[in-house]
This record gives sequence, C-alpha cells and structure tokens, in this order.
Amino acid sequence: MSDAAQTTLNALVAMSLEIGRPERDLVILGEGNTSADVGDGTFWIKASGTQLPQATADCFVRMHTEPVCAIADRPACSDDEFKALLEAARVDAHDPRRPSTETVLHALAIHEMGVRYIAHTHPVAVNAIMCSVHAQEAVQGRLFPDEIVVCGPAPAYVPYTDPGFALAVAVRRVMHTYADRWGMAPKVIVMQNHGLIALGATPQEVDNITAMYVKTCRVLLGAYSLGGPHFLTDDNVDRIHTRPDEGYRRRALHIQ
Repeated sequence: MSDAAQTTLNALVAMSLEIGRPERDLVILGEGNTSADVGDGTFWIKASGTQLPQATADCFVRMHTEPVCAIADRPACSDDEFKALLEAARVDAHDPRRPSTETVLHALAIHEMGVRYIAHTHPVAVNAIMCSVHAQEAVQGRLFPDEIVVCGPAPAYVPYTDPGFALAVAVRRVMHTYADRWGMAPKVIVMQNHGLIALGATPQEVDNITAMYVKTCRVLLGAYSLGGPHFLTDDNVDRIHTRPDEGYRRRALHIQ
C-alpha cells in the first residue's frame, strides 16, 4: 500500500470514530458510511455491515473511482448487477468485504464534485425533520450566519429514493443542479426519510459541517415549536456567504 493510501485510511478511520461517538447521536449500529479520496484514482469506503463507532482499518474497502462512477451511467441496474459491478471495482479483487450500498454516490461526489472526505450519517435531529411532512419546506431557508459560513448558502435536497443505484443517480443530478446554481459543490445534502451527507476537503471540515447542520436542525425544530422559523432574506444569505470577514473566519474554521 502506498504512503498516500495509508495516510488517507488513517485519517478516515479517525474521522469515522469521531463521527461515530455514541454521545453525538449521529449513528447507531451499522448506520452511516464514510469515504475518502486517495488521490490516485482510488478511494476508501466503509464496508457494508461495519460500525463507525468501532471503525478500524479493516472496516474499509479500497475502490477504483471511475468504474464505480460508471455504474451511474447505466439506464438501469438490478440488485444482482449492482452488487457484481461494485465487487468488480475493488482494488483488491480477493477482498471478501462488500462495499457500502452507497458507494456509487460517494464516488460521484469525489470524482465530479472534487470533495476529498464524506460522512453520511442519520442524526436524530436531522431525521426528525427529514421524516416529517414539512421536510422540503423546512430546509428552504437559512436561520443564522454560522449555518451559512460552515454549511454553505443552502443544503441540497433529495426526495426519498431507494438506496443504492437509484439514490446515486438522484444525488448526482441534485449535486450538478446545485453546482450550476451556486458555483460550488454542496457541503450538505439532506435526503428525505434517510439522513445527512457532509462533504469537505478534510476530515475536520466534514466534522464541522456535520456538527453545525445538526445544530441547525435542532434550532429549526425549536423554531417550529414557537410558531415557525424566521428565515433570513436572500440578501442576508448572499451577504454572509460572500463578505470577506466571514471568508476569513471560514478559513480559520478549516472550511474550504
């Protein structure tokens, strides 16, 4: 294994353990998945059935990025085909571990959006909103400046889609629509009846995004309990997103 692959794996394990800390209430049991780009056309992804709170190097599978992305180009893909294609894209063909069902969406975010680290979690505060009848409405506005500084000008929203192939295709479409609108990759993707994806350049950025968006959802739930959220105006959001002093603070917080 190259030094770059080992260094990336070590960072991914550390990030996964931090994300998986039980008191953070982000995942339980086998929920969630994490990934990291090695930078040589391969990436590490959590193996199916492993648990983030107990993450070790043995919990991750190394994959070839381009053939995984190519799965999303197919017009359709059965469950058996999907499994076989993922297994064929492993760097080590003899690795017995099965990569996460969400491997394709991770590969697309790495290859097409240029992110390096990804954490998909199921926080209770986020899913309290994502599982509600007002999910899409609730994420239409921004609540406070630090939400914008850390999580970007808006989250990308994905209606409920069957996990695996169909979800990867849906996430790809939403990511590109977002990039066309905002001129940047999304930092937050929220999936109806499913959970949260944080995307960043470093493990610390991904952790910061996850923590801030969970806070955002807790504030949002509190605002609805008192009559509903008072969203910032579009001008307010644009001002915070582009003002130089917030850019300086963003860099200090390890937000790219």
